[in-house]
Amino acid sequence: MNRTLARLSVAAAADVVLARQGAHRVAERLGLDRQAQTRIATAVSEIARNAFAHAGGGEVEYAVDAPAQPQHLCVTVSDQGRGIDDLEALLSGARSFAPGRGTGLPSARRLVDRFEIESTPAGTTVRLWQRIPRAAGARLTAAALQSIGAGLGGARADPLVVLHEQNQELIESLTDLQERQVETQRLNRELEETNRGVVALYSELDQKAEQLRSASDMKSRFLSHMSHEFRTPLNSILALSRLLTDGVDGELNSEQQRQVEYIRRSAQGLLDMVNDLLDLAKVEAGKLDIRAADFTVDALFAGLRGSLKPLLVNPAVDLFFDDPAGLPVLHADEAKVAQVLRNLISNALKFTQQGQVRVAVRHDATAARMVFTVRDTGIGIAPQHQQYVFEEFKQVEGVLQRGGTGLGLPLSRRLAQLMGGDVTLLESAVGAGSAFELFLPVRYGQFAATSSQGQGTPDAAQLVVIDDEEAFRYVIRHIAQDAGLRVLEAGDGEVGLQLVRDSRPDLVILDLHMPRLDGFGVLQALAGDEHLRATPVVVCTSQSLSLDQKRALAAAYAIVPKHDVSREGLTTLIQDIVSQGRRTA
Repeated sequence: MNRTLARLSVAAAADVVLARQGAHRVAERLGLDRQAQTRIATAVSEIARNAFAHAGGGEVEYAVDAPAQPQHLCVTVSDQGRGIDDLEALLSGARSFAPGRGTGLPSARRLVDRFEIESTPAGTTVRLWQRIPRAAGARLTAAALQSIGAGLGGARADPLVVLHEQNQELIESLTDLQERQVETQRLNRELEETNRGVVALYSELDQKAEQLRSASDMKSRFLSHMSHEFRTPLNSILALSRLLTDGVDGELNSEQQRQVEYIRRSAQGLLDMVNDLLDLAKVEAGKLDIRAADFTVDALFAGLRGSLKPLLVNPAVDLFFDDPAGLPVLHADEAKVAQVLRNLISNALKFTQQGQVRVAVRHDATAARMVFTVRDTGIGIAPQHQQYVFEEFKQVEGVLQRGGTGLGLPLSRRLAQLMGGDVTLLESAVGAGSAFELFLPVRYGQFAATSSQGQGTPDAAQLVVIDDEEAFRYVIRHIAQDAGLRVLEAGDGEVGLQLVRDSRPDLVILDLHMPRLDGFGVLQALAGDEHLRATPVVVCTSQSLSLDQKRALAAAYAIVPKHDVSREGLTTLIQDIVSQGRRTA
């Protein structure tokens, strides 16, 4: 409910000035600041001038909308003219009018906190609101409001006084504007300095990243070189010890046999460590090739039984392999699968004093994967140590610890991940044994979901990564699977395009430089297919793009340089794309 403070009739040009003064004084008495006083006074002056010029006069009412919160000064200017044609066009600036007609309305609208206008052939009413500060509004009693409205319309306006007031307002506005310009210039200088610091920081980060890449490359080359250098003398030691034990140069007595056997075992242990280091260096460098071929689990288990016989030295421990009958043929790198299982089984035998080690396998048809489980009745792993078992060069101390590098389980996991699977610690308890699980896709190149770590379920979102660089596909696969996605891979554009058509994924990560069909061709083919053009595509490339190339990639959801790919950034991007896609589905 508005409480009227005063009314003023606009019948002459001087009344327009008086209306402006009245608005200014009311705003001042209500506690509005100088800028707010000037804005409401100027707006009232413009509307009152319109009423006098186009309607021959009108009325100005000053009121406060009490007890509403927050309170406002409300000035209503009304006339009985012919109204305004095309009011919306005038307010929006879509239509121009004759000079002097309808001017002031858009300006007044911008000056106040709230603006309302009603115009009919019987007249026009304009309401202008300016907010009253809360502290000032709290003091607006009925008596105070009556005092504010007293004497507003009595005296006539003195043009010189009005001119002086307007000049003062203009000077204050210009001074305030100048101060703001100075402050803006200061902030711009600070921003430029900050930007220079950020640029320098990014440059330093790039240098550090390059140093890290160089150090990683040097480490990989060192491990590879030293591994090859170590292999030669170790193989010689093994060959010579074999000659000695075979009695080529004469029979050895029992003590000599024992000594040579110690030498042979030590050399074999060192050779195993060297091989692990070499494989780890190849995995980190992305140079470990996967030679996938068809083989049966029965043949795999037969080979493992033969290679593990030398480790069965404790008669109190039995090694069992479950019957793999009825399982599908695996398409993977048999040698690397055997290496991972051999590592898991040898660890189980090493840390089991009595009981058994059992190797089981099952086919998870829903997730299109083969799951191997190696379970023992050994010493087990304490809960506080379980998080360290897959860390490189980290070993859990125990009564059966017999040296080593701590590379076995980390390398096994890396190899499994390289083949599209993983190795996990299923369960373990001190004194009750441990169970490790290896899962692999039935066919290499397809996704295999894991239930133990949530890296994908049959209804999870699907990602297709198309890149001829195997190491980069490995990185993307690892990040995406950790984010819960199912992953399909392709090494060239033609295979990748067909894979997208067959699987209809939620997201595609695409390289540009590829054999047969490059990324530009894949993106163009997807854009031309009405069923696939809505598929989000993230372009990951290591090449610098020209302006024309960027325009050709306009259909891509995002373009990410390969050197900027990080786990956190890519995971966030994937989750944003998938969540948007599912909200619009």
